[in-house]
Amino acid sequence: MKKFKPESYEEFLEKYAPPNPSHFNFAFDVVDVKAKSNPDATAMIHVDDNSNSNTYSYGFFSRESDKLANVLAEHGIKKGDRVMLILYRRVEFWVAMLALNKIGAVPIPSPSQLTPKDIVYRVESADVKGIISEDSVISRIDAAKPECPGIFLFMAVGQTCPEGWVSYKTLCEKARDTFPKPDDYPCDEDPLLIFFSSGTSGKPKMVEHTNRYPLGHYITGAYWHDLNPGDIHLTVADTGWGKAVWGKYYGQWMSDAIVFVYDFRGKFEPVKLLEMISEHKVTTFCAPPTIYRFLVREDLKSFDLSALRHCTTAGELLNASVFEEWLEKTGLSLYEGYGQTETTLQLFTISCMKPKPGSMGKPIPGWDIVLLDQDDQICPPGVEGEICVKISQKRPLGLFTGYIGEPELTAENTRNGYYRTGDKAWVDEDGYFWFMGRMDDLIKSSGYRIGPFEVESALVSHKAVIEAAVTGVPDPVRGQSVKATVVLAPGYEPSESLTKELQEHVRTETAPYKYPRIIEYVDALPKTISGKIRRVEIRERDAQKQKND
Repeated sequence: MKKFKPESYEEFLEKYAPPNPSHFNFAFDVVDVKAKSNPDATAMIHVDDNSNSNTYSYGFFSRESDKLANVLAEHGIKKGDRVMLILYRRVEFWVAMLALNKIGAVPIPSPSQLTPKDIVYRVESADVKGIISEDSVISRIDAAKPECPGIFLFMAVGQTCPEGWVSYKTLCEKARDTFPKPDDYPCDEDPLLIFFSSGTSGKPKMVEHTNRYPLGHYITGAYWHDLNPGDIHLTVADTGWGKAVWGKYYGQWMSDAIVFVYDFRGKFEPVKLLEMISEHKVTTFCAPPTIYRFLVREDLKSFDLSALRHCTTAGELLNASVFEEWLEKTGLSLYEGYGQTETTLQLFTISCMKPKPGSMGKPIPGWDIVLLDQDDQICPPGVEGEICVKISQKRPLGLFTGYIGEPELTAENTRNGYYRTGDKAWVDEDGYFWFMGRMDDLIKSSGYRIGPFEVESALVSHKAVIEAAVTGVPDPVRGQSVKATVVLAPGYEPSESLTKELQEHVRTETAPYKYPRIIEYVDALPKTISGKIRRVEIRERDAQKQKND
């Protein structure tokens, strides 16, 4: 669709019309159409962990997904079957997503860090029929096999193919390279994919999206990422999580942009990422604030970032110091956004808006977002409430269908005409939303309600702190005291003087009553396999310590 350039947020709200084709199937209606009209057009630049670079066209993805669709169908995978994908950032991930979309089978993108126990839980919960996995993960899948009798297809991607597995490469090399569109091809409200939520509290939930979900991401690529045809876009995300299809798939290809994939393994190295951006002339970039915090510590002037023109961030609170430092060193603002596994973008800042460091921005067109208090009353500016999406009249494009197998949870989270995100925020007089944290992460101390993100933001703005997690601990006087669990930057050691320095720093950066009265230093924070901090684990550990004392 044709992109227009709004002069203001208000004009964007007035004139933006989301794509609304009938009988939509992303694989057939976007990728195959592009492959037919311009088969040699570049769809992806892929760099592996050894810095080997390859370019792939729409013709390649159309042809290879047809081959794989034929192979999967011949092995019994049919419309509605659920298939786990554990493929890191390999090119085969995109081929598999397209092939399953053509068949109508439902992919479950899964992270490579899953343990055998994790695999069994997901297989049983989703009634998985097949697994397509990189060979490096196969030993863990084999360990789970005895408890997964319902799986009838194990497909290995890579150099090895153990007993009990079939080879992706061997089968696809021999397969027919055309896959006719079935008469009952999947489209519109048919299931498209399932994500397992990250499980920051409790077990991961199954989030289902339909074939119209990709259309909700056109705005992600075209406007939040500000993509134009031929742009080279890099989103830092693993394919096991929803952020990959936000930034490395749907909206980018619908915007005629080139997806840049850097399939690094092991520990994240900021210098290597900057080298990738420089060498391959990346034009637009998206990463969580933690990545930017690492990047601004490097000598950015030693890298050629001249092609980079637009940067976005989401997933955590962006502290103002990182925003200002990135702007000073690159000349580029950071445009924030907000969404969930259950949704597409809900809030954003785009190029026609003035970004406010730390604010998630304003609602995107089609998303009627309010803050509700505990009595379901709309909160006025400056008053905190739960981020809720009005769905009583029309469900916004990109909202999930529900939590599979959990109708009571789905009903609870969509009661009284609102989808309830479980996230807390406040809105300012200009209509910008400011994130405070998960509802169950808020700290109640001496009558004050303190969001952990604001305190964490103050802490990580100090040069000694790489990461911080803020929680509440029981206090006989205050109800709860603010506690910070901190990971120090290289060259710093825990000490009483550093603790006092950090406490004073927070007092000056935010309201004095929010400073952490307790600071614990750790080597690493507990996180989900998607990289989100598990504050609930810190709280449980502290409660156990208190009980033992």
